[in-house]
Amino acid sequence: MPGLIRGVARTAVVAGTATAVSNRVSRRQAGRWAQQDDQQQQPQATAPAPAPTPPAPPGDDMSNKIDQLKQLGDLKAQGVLTEEEFAAEKRKILG
Repeated sequence: MPGLIRGVARTAVVAGTATAVSNRVSRRQAGRWAQQDDQQQQPQATAPAPAPTPPAPPGDDMSNKIDQLKQLGDLKAQGVLTEEEFAAEKRKILG
């Protein structure tokens, strides 16, 4: 009898774990799909991408470069710039 109870308990634990993992994967995938839908709809609603940042003048100080890099980072985070565009603009700013 103890072997039977142990087997039933093990089956219940495995089934419960499988259900929890399955539900978590489903929620995560649904969240990703919703995020992709939002990203596809967002570019239509937003203004066109701003012109690339002009090269910094020779007498520019480091704080101005940092501000420009922060702005680029924000544009990348918003999805306006791709990774390649971000890297190219960063190289321009840093010289």
